[in-house]
Amino acid sequence: MLEKELEEKFKDAVRKAGGKAYKFTSPGNDGVPDRLVVLPGNHVGFVELKQTGKSPTKLQKKQIGNLAAMGCCVMVLDRAEDISEVISKIKLHTGRRL
Repeated sequence: MLEKELEEKFKDAVRKAGGKAYKFTSPGNDGVPDRLVVLPGNHVGFVELKQTGKSPTKLQKKQIGNLAAMGCCVMVLDRAEDISEVISKIKLHTGRRL
């Protein structure tokens, strides 16, 4: 499946789960994940979307590792059948409330 098609399916699934899947860009920080996902209940995660069978680039892997090292929920999604699992994992990751 093309990345664009997967991204549309993912956005729709997040919306149905009551959340938002913001397009994430960070000038000067190439390789950051494609989507910043916010779900009800203070659940936040980053998702890198890839065409089916493709892997993140070396730079993307570095950015994913940096975010994970800070305790962020970060995942790579390349198959439509894994969308529900990714959303479930984000729901299990609880952010700190102030």
